[in-house]
Amino acid sequence: MATLYEKLGGKEAVDIAVDKFYDRVINDERIKHFFANTDMKAQKQHQKDFMTYAFGGVERFTGRDMRESHTKLVTEMGLTDIHFDAIAENLIETLKELGIAQNLIDEVASIVGSVAHRNDVLNR
Repeated sequence: MATLYEKLGGKEAVDIAVDKFYDRVINDERIKHFFANTDMKAQKQHQKDFMTYAFGGVERFTGRDMRESHTKLVTEMGLTDIHFDAIAENLIETLKELGIAQNLIDEVASIVGSVAHRNDVLNR
């Protein structure tokens, strides 16, 4: 059975989706300030690596832990559920723009928006 990663189109699709996603994010008034001092090339690569892992493309993720990588955003910049939801919304809109089937978008949303993932990002 194919992984979600394969169903989405593999590396090429994830690369395109992440690039388009961050084009949206850095123009979204609700969240762009979180990325003002971010090395976007490194951020995009990190996100590509994470999505590859999260969607079943590889068995291990070698990047930083979600809690660790978002701690300063929560404690110093006030990252909350509102911002998490804005990120998720931008991802879903990106996938729709790319013509991804709704059932696959629903799978992505279930992974990205899971309570465990949200709690890790928001350091709960």
